[in-house]
Amino acid sequence: QVPLEESEGGSVQAGGSLRLSCVASEDAYRSDCMAWFRHNEGNEREGVAATCTRGDFRSYADSVRGRFTISRDNAKRMVSLQMDSLQPEDSAIYYCASGWRNGSWYSAYEWPVWGQGTQVTVSS
Repeated sequence: QVPLEESEGGSVQAGGSLRLSCVASEDAYRSDCMAWFRHNEGNEREGVAATCTRGDFRSYADSVRGRFTISRDNAKRMVSLQMDSLQPEDSAIYYCASGWRNGSWYSAYEWPVWGQGTQVTVSS
């Protein structure tokens, strides 16, 4: 089984909304923490949002705080990312990740398990 599988992304106009979901295998979902990252060619993979069950931890990148919401559905082994007020600069491939090891959650190097990614395109 694929450890993490993202839902299909999509294309929207600026100001619109999209919701991404990621279904995890049993092993991948045992991790206390899961996150969403995004990547554009020429840039490093950027941490968007993370959540941990322990301590009800949630954190967001400054660029998306107030517009994006991360949530978990334990019954479905799913983590979702609600994206509102989307802007063209939000266009990227979005990845689901699990297994935060240590250090800063927004560093891709701290996450060992990844989905294959899904494209989000926001037009002006």
